[in-house]
Amino acid sequence: MRNYKVIISFAAGILVMLILFFGLKSCLNLGGKTEKSDYYILTNQISRMNKMVVMEQNISSMQKTKMGYEMFGKEVSNNSIITYTKTNAQVSYDLNKMKIEVDSINKKLVITELPDADIRITPSVEIQSLDDSFFNRISEKDIKNVSQKAKETAVQSIDQNQLRTEGRKQLMENLNNIFVLAKALNYTIEDETGKLGVLGL
Repeated sequence: MRNYKVIISFAAGILVMLILFFGLKSCLNLGGKTEKSDYYILTNQISRMNKMVVMEQNISSMQKTKMGYEMFGKEVSNNSIITYTKTNAQVSYDLNKMKIEVDSINKKLVITELPDADIRITPSVEIQSLDDSFFNRISEKDIKNVSQKAKETAVQSIDQNQLRTEGRKQLMENLNNIFVLAKALNYTIEDETGKLGVLGL
């Protein structure tokens, strides 16, 4: 009878140990699932980032081009073309080229590479006025040349360095908004590029 009680006590002890073991294992598994959940939330958010237009400028200008016709060294006739140029300038970043590592164990989001700015300047020219004359007709070639020069002037008038600087600042603000979720999940943002420290990400 005494041996029977010893066996029951031994079995009960093993049962308690098993319950504690599986209970502890279950708690550890729950912690692992939370980390994976955080990881997938962040990686899914990052994967949705694509080409981001951070800045856009629209500039318009008018230009008058005079053309003269000379005879014996004297101008006997002249005409002019007035053009209206609308120029759209965009600064964008292809965020698919941004490289980020998610450390779910240490709760860190590490930015290892940022894409370069893509600047696109698109001028469009409209002929507003043609002042033609009988002796000096305006040809199709003249119109094309004037339009091309107007486009070149419009592109040269854009300060690309300033555009790039302002675009970078706007990119920082946009990224700060994107990483709000990471901060809400208690992740720290580490910048290995050295370009994001301005906003204290």
